Amino acid sequence: MPTTATGTPTTATEPRTPRRLRRAATAPIAIAALTVAGLPLAAAAEAEPAERRARAGCLWAGATHPQDSTVIAGGTTFRCGTDAGAPYWFTGADTDRPATVRTPGAQGSPVGQFSPGARQPGTSDTDYCVGNQLIPGTDDVYQVVRLPGDVLLWKAAEPIAGWSFDGTRPAPTWRTASLCIDGVLT
Repeated sequence: MPTTATGTPTTATEPRTPRRLRRAATAPIAIAALTVAGLPLAAAAEAEPAERRARAGCLWAGATHPQDSTVIAGGTTFRCGTDAGAPYWFTGADTDRPATVRTPGAQGSPVGQFSPGARQPGTSDTDYCVGNQLIPGTDDVYQVVRLPGDVLLWKAAEPIAGWSFDGTRPAPTWRTASLCIDGVLT
């Protein structure tokens, strides 16, 4: 006599519970068929996003620039390329030509505004403390770096003397050393 999944007998009018064996047996067959057909499943799934990222342009002050394009900022050329399959600004030669892109400074998060490799003059947003001493963000030029987990942040790259200003400099910091307590900016 046929039984249900719980082991109780069924009557002729009760529908039978579908067997899991059928579904479990067909999944490996379908995967094997796709693999034999030459479709590497994992590689295809990973290759598409990396390929799409490599074709994506680089961000500078919220504007997207195509791969292999060059911009000028702070007296330096920057070329849009890729690094580890992601958009990246490569620093090029120094130039005396004026900036071709906006330079709002390293303020706020670079996410959605700048791709890694982009540089900006520091602002009061990049102020930090060493012990009880305030280090003004305007003392340095900051570069976007990518940390593990695709976290983007500004990191000091060179003294501000390395940046050529076309217009006005960022305003000096409004903070004082009294906001530094044990190396923490409060």
